[in-house]
Amino acid sequence: MRAELQNVLTAVKELPPEQLPRLLGELEEIRCTAIARLSAPAPVQSQPDELLDVAEAARRLGLSRDYLYRHSREFPFTRRIGKRLLFSISGMEKYLRIKTS
Repeated sequence: MRAELQNVLTAVKELPPEQLPRLLGELEEIRCTAIARLSAPAPVQSQPDELLDVAEAARRLGLSRDYLYRHSREFPFTRRIGKRLLFSISGMEKYLRIKTS
């Protein structure tokens, strides 16, 4: 048994009976928290996003650079940084997954 729980067990044996209901409630809270953590989906390890210039985005999407410039506002993965037009790789991949399914 874990040392922390051994200490709790020793305290329970010495605790006055009128304090046991409160202790049981606290133990139930601990149990429920542990179960919730076990049943929660594992966190997704995301990789840092990379931004592509127009030429590389056009190559990956199979579109012309001109088309991307003209329709950049229609794409949710477009990023404008100052005057530069860039495209989020993760946004493009998500967009393509949705469009092809």
